[in-house]
Amino acid sequence: MRILEGLAPERVFYYFEEICGIPHGSGNIEKISDYLMDFAKEKGLFAKQDELKNVIIVKPATAGYEEEPAVILQGHMDMVAVKKPDCAVDMAKEGLKLAVTGDKIYAKDTSLGGDDGIAVAYALALLEAENLLHPKLEVVITVDEEVGMDGARGIDLSSLTGRRMLNLDSEEEGIFLTSCAGGARMECRLPIAAHEKEGVLCRISVEGLAGGHSGAEIHKERGNANCIMGRILHGLSSRLPLCLKSMEGGLADNAIPRQAVCEVVLKKGEEEALKEQLLALEDDIKKELASKDKDFQITGLFTGEERAFCADEADTRKAAAFLAALPNGVQAMSADVEGLVETSLNLGMVSYPADGGELRCTFSLRSCIESAKQALMEKVEAVTLLAGGSSSISGDYPGWAYRLHSPLRDKMTALYEEMYGKKPRLEAIHAGLECGILAAKLEGLDCISFGPDMQNIHTTEETLSISSVERVWDYLVKLLAKRG
Repeated sequence: MRILEGLAPERVFYYFEEICGIPHGSGNIEKISDYLMDFAKEKGLFAKQDELKNVIIVKPATAGYEEEPAVILQGHMDMVAVKKPDCAVDMAKEGLKLAVTGDKIYAKDTSLGGDDGIAVAYALALLEAENLLHPKLEVVITVDEEVGMDGARGIDLSSLTGRRMLNLDSEEEGIFLTSCAGGARMECRLPIAAHEKEGVLCRISVEGLAGGHSGAEIHKERGNANCIMGRILHGLSSRLPLCLKSMEGGLADNAIPRQAVCEVVLKKGEEEALKEQLLALEDDIKKELASKDKDFQITGLFTGEERAFCADEADTRKAAAFLAALPNGVQAMSADVEGLVETSLNLGMVSYPADGGELRCTFSLRSCIESAKQALMEKVEAVTLLAGGSSSISGDYPGWAYRLHSPLRDKMTALYEEMYGKKPRLEAIHAGLECGILAAKLEGLDCISFGPDMQNIHTTEETLSISSVERVWDYLVKLLAKRG
């Protein structure tokens, strides 16, 4: 029996459950892409799949709507696949374990992928329907949006005729997004050699943090596990003879990391001193995060004496100082839009392998001002160079500028007010959307981004509102049927 059976709109939730049953984390999208192609073939619709596995599906206008402007429906097929530390689900091979509580859908012990599985489900339900009125529909489903928007960057849209686009990649009903920040992914590498050392091995972990989306929730100033671990190592290495063996923190550059773990080799006899330092640091940071991350904790576990390959004390201090010096979080607020973050970065992933090599730090940087984004990248590069490392930039994408004249926005606003007796909120966001990249490929593109209510996206607490999915579906159906 299907977990979502009986929920309305029935076909939207049918396809959402189908999608959730197919592993589709970023970089693991071949099966979901092939599923979309099989769907189109079964329904007799034109479809094409490119080398990146992006999919475009086209449905002709219904009778009487042939002269109406074609509409592009757009979303992405990948999800941020994260799970709780003790979760046994192999997200690379297994589907999600869905559950329902009240008005919420969630996945047991993993992220849900409502971002952006619900967009794909809406699109498939519309493409399947035989009793709905609509102009020509051009459905564009991209790959790997969550790791640099690679699909949007590489897709060929020259076959599309539409210049009105509905991006279904937003998480708050009643808000129409009209512009977004640009961004980039930046990786910093610090060479650190490993040497054989003897001492007491200790495993230090930072956990219990709320995390969240680095675009939507960076302004909430939640704890970043990687930055906290850098602070811990800097504090310990400046007081104790400490050697870094390994470190691992974060799961994606655009997700605020909730957990980080490192292993250190300590000189025998310094165990109590390390415990005292950890307790003092935990107490200080708990006070700082009291109302933001109430479940935060630091644990230290001694696993006995051993000989291990690790960084020496000097390189450990250098690595710790580097981590402590790296910028993170909100760097500037917009002077034009109240409450809007202008520029930020998130230290999403850190790793140092147990056999030595490189300390790697991966950031997601964002800004609605291109020059500010460039200046921030240069700042991170400068800190890295001073530490003796190197850096590289990938996935650099443009922002999506506000359109002064937008017939689509006017039409959508009028219909929303007609249906709900109030105007929608028109907003700019700090999170990245594919709209900017796609608008650069389609001259004159008129675009709005919207969607149903979701909470805690990119985390294991992610939920999707059932009633909101239905309301947004009803609005979408009426929007496509509305002429003009």
